[in-house]
Amino acid sequence: MQTRTAVSEFLGTLLLVFFGVGSAVLGAEYIGTVGIALSFGFVLLALAYALGPISGCHLNPAVTLGMLTARRIDVRTAVTYWIVQLLGGIAGAAVLFLLAKQVPGLRTSGTFGSNGYGDRSDVHLGLGGAFLAEVMLTFLLVFVVLAVTHKVAVIGFDGLPIGIALAVIHLVGIPLTGTSVNPARSLGPALFAGGAALSQLWLFLVAPLVGGVIAALVHRLTHPVPGRQPEPVRG
Repeated sequence: MQTRTAVSEFLGTLLLVFFGVGSAVLGAEYIGTVGIALSFGFVLLALAYALGPISGCHLNPAVTLGMLTARRIDVRTAVTYWIVQLLGGIAGAAVLFLLAKQVPGLRTSGTFGSNGYGDRSDVHLGLGGAFLAEVMLTFLLVFVVLAVTHKVAVIGFDGLPIGIALAVIHLVGIPLTGTSVNPARSLGPALFAGGAALSQLWLFLVAPLVGGVIAALVHRLTHPVPGRQPEPVRG
């Protein structure tokens, strides 16, 4: 695998976390939930066109796991992507943390755009509900990515439905869990938020991966590989 592919995934994840989570940390009171959702969707849309032809613009361990399950990438590539995505998420959160510290009176401990359930959820969603929500939200994202892309690369108009899907996912998910659907996006902010954000982090690492695998398995049924005829529909 070329170095530029790994750099692409690192840089893309860094930028996704910085601008997406940054919209919540720095601008939530000005742009609201809709603005945060659009920020995540638009930045992923832009990065899909900028980096898609290089690495596929996964920027998300759950997407990479979905690609691996769908047999579009090999294990070595997947492991490399996971490493650089997690490092990119941490780096993006670190840069955002440095910027947030320059804003007088801005609190970074405890929240900092991290995900949560229970009393850390806007609607006080419990553990089970949060797990189910993250699985379903991630399912949509990974299913759309697999459905609109050819093999690995994002080309043509592929980035448009992916960006729209992520925006819709955040509109639904922000009140529930703050919306993860991406272990790399959750890891970085939680490290700098500390406290309960770290103790609840496991859910936002595991649930998106589960959602990604389920999406890949369902995708095999709805989008069979070329040359394989779908099973006849029986009444």
